[in-house]
Amino acid sequence: MRQSSLVWALTATHFVSRAGGMARSFLVLYLTQERQLSPTTAGAVVAAVGVGDIGSQLLGGWLGDRIGRRHTMLVGFLGTAVALVALGSAETMPAICAAAVGVGLMAELFRPAGSAAVADLPAQERVRAFGLLFWAANLGFTVSAVAAGVLVQQGYGILFWINAAASLLAALIVWRHVPETRPPTPKTTRRALLPALLCDPVMLAMAAIHVVYFATFLQTYSTLPLVMAGDGHGPGTYGAVLALNGIVIVVVQPIAVRLLDSRDRASVLAVSMLLVGVGGGLGAVVHSGASHAGSILVWTLGEIGIAVMFGATFADLAPADLRGRYMGIASTTWSLGAVLGPLLGTALLDHAGRTTLWAACSATGLALFAAQQAVGPALRRRTSAPAYDLRPTGAARAARPDQPRQTHVRSELTPEPQTDPPTTTKGETDEPAEDRVT
Repeated sequence: MRQSSLVWALTATHFVSRAGGMARSFLVLYLTQERQLSPTTAGAVVAAVGVGDIGSQLLGGWLGDRIGRRHTMLVGFLGTAVALVALGSAETMPAICAAAVGVGLMAELFRPAGSAAVADLPAQERVRAFGLLFWAANLGFTVSAVAAGVLVQQGYGILFWINAAASLLAALIVWRHVPETRPPTPKTTRRALLPALLCDPVMLAMAAIHVVYFATFLQTYSTLPLVMAGDGHGPGTYGAVLALNGIVIVVVQPIAVRLLDSRDRASVLAVSMLLVGVGGGLGAVVHSGASHAGSILVWTLGEIGIAVMFGATFADLAPADLRGRYMGIASTTWSLGAVLGPLLGTALLDHAGRTTLWAACSATGLALFAAQQAVGPALRRRTSAPAYDLRPTGAARAARPDQPRQTHVRSELTPEPQTDPPTTTKGETDEPAEDRVT
């Protein structure tokens, strides 16, 4: 019962935060029209938000493991409200840039912390839970896009206040309905992220693959509107195409979760990346609005497949005591792709043309398919076992003092069964036992 209530509470926070997240979508227009900044300066401010995003993913994962998932989400939502009000009120460029970094740094803290909370659930429940969060976020984004287009007629300032109010409402939901789920970890056994990552080639490979994937996928938001404009389509047509993407996700996502839940994750990820690459490649040969909509359908199906498996796969790779930081690394792949994708895509479109750009997207999709299939056997070995202990042998023994000393040396990648953390007394952990989901 508490596990189900946790998922629904997190779903509500995702919907509310995305439905109210209007200010960022119109930030460039606000800066250029109301603040009278140049497009280049406005772009620098948006880039400052992006820089904050990258730090936010890593910080959110670290805080999720140190102070808990619940507290991290509260800090993120409350900090986002303050930063949004500051950004909407800032008059000078230094103040605007500082507030923009603050928005980026706070706005994504909840993502790795919330993902870690879902990762704390039993493994068989994660795919459906992550799928529900993705569905709620896209439903919220669709509501935001429609509502913001109407509300902006009253001025840009109202968008910042509504966005801040949505963040406060999300914080209230977390405070009232989200329990702490962080597994109890004695301070003596805490370890740093980097040594564990260096001993985890599967995680490193998956992270690298997804950085390239997101850089390719995000061409749909950076170079696709430019290509459609070159075909004579206005912003309205591009907006309708994006709306189609959101509608397909809202309708198909629940079905996809049921169909793909029991499928091999490596294969689903590989095929989905191929679909995204092929969908992007179709941009080289289509010109009408209807044909662009058809290409959108192809890469949307790939996007759904990735979304269904993304969180659950990285959650399975994460050791229990590093779940927050591992999910932070997973979220950072999106942020890095969001920085690299537009830079590389627009440069390629400008210097080589649309045909070369979309051919590169298709080739990248094929390469991602091959890379994901190559990692597949190692990924299956990792995810078929409940958990892996990546700590050195001595530390692993220290974390399990109740077990007899082994007569052989355990490999760093030897799988070991993961069980729910034992119920502890209040003095053994930072959180009361009664506030935990077990």
